[in-house]
Amino acid sequence: MESSALKLFGRWDYAVEVKDMGLKRYINLNPRYIPITHGKFANKQFGKANVNVVERLANKMMRSGQGAKKMAGKYLRGRGNTGNKLNALNFIEIAFEIIEKKTKKNPIQVLVDALQNTGPAEETTAIIYGGIRYHQAIDASALRRLDFALKNLALGAFATSFNTKNTLGEALANEIILAANNDTKSFAVGRKEETERIAASSR
Repeated sequence: MESSALKLFGRWDYAVEVKDMGLKRYINLNPRYIPITHGKFANKQFGKANVNVVERLANKMMRSGQGAKKMAGKYLRGRGNTGNKLNALNFIEIAFEIIEKKTKKNPIQVLVDALQNTGPAEETTAIIYGGIRYHQAIDASALRRLDFALKNLALGAFATSFNTKNTLGEALANEIILAANNDTKSFAVGRKEETERIAASSR
């Protein structure tokens, strides 16, 4: 794949490989310096497939509750505190710096590998038949697999940074690296395996 002149945060190239053919269409890697679309695709069916995958991760990072304090800006190393979206992108930039330092790889490629490893192929749905409710295994669509993967990476980062000395950026970096290596210590990998195990038992 040819290298693009436009790089994420002016540092990382978008020329990465997506090996999972099912997810290739939905992992959007359109080059953007700052991945913010201002909700351009929010009200369009399947519009999120047109949103840069780094921005989608930032959207998942904008959570209330246990992550709110970490999003307050005091861990941003002087990078500013303009708003939740920019805070989330700042944390992602910090995480990508750590990933690059630890793995010596393009952090966008590591993120893509993590997403491919953490999207469950199967899930369950509730079916009511004859007044009886039971669970039935179904195949997960590619777009839903990506949604699961992004959500669980963000939840894993919050879970490992809550009430610890680790900043959210460090926790996110560790979660992405573990997921990219398909390590069972990863929260997202664990959730994927649990989802698929439940689906297998519901066939």
